[in-house]
Amino acid sequence: MLDLLIRGGLIIDGSGNPGFYGAVAVEDERVRILRGDTAGIEARRVIDATSRVVCPGFIDMHAHSGLVILDEPQHEPKVRQGITTELIGIDGNSYAPFHSHDDFLKFVQINSGLDGNPRLPGRWSTVEQYLDMFTQRVAVNIAYVVGNSPLRIGTVGWGDRPATRDEMANQKALLRTAMEEGAWGMSTGLDYPPGSYADTAELTELSREAARLGGIYHTHVRYSLGDKFLDPFREALDIGRGSDIPVHITHFYHRTTSPGGAGRMLGLVEDARDAGLDVTFDSYPYNLSSTRLTILLPQWTHDGGYARLMEVLRDRKLRPRLRSEMGPRASSWGDMWLTNFRKPANHRFEGRSILQVADLLDKDPIDVVCDLLAEEDLETCYVSAGGNLATLPKFVSHPLSMVGSDAVLIGDYPSPRTYGCFPVILAEFVREERFLALPDAIRKMTSFPAQRLGLPDRGLLRDGFKADVVVFDAKTVKAPATRTQPKQFPIGIDYVIVNSQVVVDGGKHTGMLAGRALRRGRAST
Repeated sequence: MLDLLIRGGLIIDGSGNPGFYGAVAVEDERVRILRGDTAGIEARRVIDATSRVVCPGFIDMHAHSGLVILDEPQHEPKVRQGITTELIGIDGNSYAPFHSHDDFLKFVQINSGLDGNPRLPGRWSTVEQYLDMFTQRVAVNIAYVVGNSPLRIGTVGWGDRPATRDEMANQKALLRTAMEEGAWGMSTGLDYPPGSYADTAELTELSREAARLGGIYHTHVRYSLGDKFLDPFREALDIGRGSDIPVHITHFYHRTTSPGGAGRMLGLVEDARDAGLDVTFDSYPYNLSSTRLTILLPQWTHDGGYARLMEVLRDRKLRPRLRSEMGPRASSWGDMWLTNFRKPANHRFEGRSILQVADLLDKDPIDVVCDLLAEEDLETCYVSAGGNLATLPKFVSHPLSMVGSDAVLIGDYPSPRTYGCFPVILAEFVREERFLALPDAIRKMTSFPAQRLGLPDRGLLRDGFKADVVVFDAKTVKAPATRTQPKQFPIGIDYVIVNSQVVVDGGKHTGMLAGRALRRGRAST
């Protein structure tokens, strides 16, 4: 007897091919595709998918879930979108290896405006121990890339200086061990210290080590570099060429402030691909970004780590310098909406812009940023406008693009993409505007990211593949989340199956925690 039978639906298998009608049988956590009449086949559970699409589970190539999911393991904002696998450890900000627990706690606090500072179910120091925290304890599968920040913290420390030869050797040893314990490559977030203190040569040398073990280079580029337009991406491509590693550029999109057009950005990547570099990217279908508020501070404020950063924020004598260096962002203060306040007195600022808070308090915006960060122990984040809606479809529909939600899971007013990233592509980019055909969109969400990471048995509905499955209504699927009302679950995603277990049933979470840590070089057991 089968464990599960999904019949009557249009099967879009994730390959990019047109759909076909049939049934998906699940037995021993594996998929089998059935054709013809299935009326006589017995199963413990039968799902009628008539008038529905049946496809592989979605893979999020940029997830800030590395801590929050351990405290909120049902992970409803993501699994109810149809996401069954997430890539964590992105932006260089990952949480293993940390052989000093004090360094780990400081790093969590520094990055708390991005990944939160939740209650954790235990302690770990290695990648192996960290990945053990997820298996059958969370709702979705987890794949991991190791960030270069913990590599630097564990060898160079928190300061802004080049790594010595011995420190480079130690970084490579930490990276090699991390990958042997299951990491799929290395990530960087070159706006986030201390990882951002690494220069191109250092990152190339580390990437060469990751490439030897079959890893990828997943990068949030150094946006402050050179012309602040194409040069940040040129550095990423140079690292790929210099190390012979596959490059994946994350949250790749065109900003309204860019000095040139989207075509030049995409052309840069296309030319590199044509010249033989293995390069891909991910995008999200919103013009709203989100990150920790500390990103507004100059890099020197982080030189020395947590203690130095808090000292700078509290030193009134440094405010003129900060006003001078942060002043060019002044035109954006009205489009940066704050969230994630722990102190009751600051809850009134939830969802308000920096400019609105400055007016309420009769303060300079720089003082608002510094004072709130000091009061909230760095945990505040913000949502901001900035993506060019006119060019966004070019990125989302591009043949080299995948989907990365970049969803920040903290605060009362997260970006709406936290709840709606994948459904909004199905509803708006596919059904309404027809920027993409449905099989192409599903491929971007399933087999393409699985191929990029090297997941051997996920991302397709094929005989023998793991049973990660989504059943949705292509005619009604919708993402109602907005900036001012972001915490709204999608409509039209009826069933989400993770490792053969029904996690979303009739649009409701079952409480099942069926996720697994997916380790590089090991079978998906």
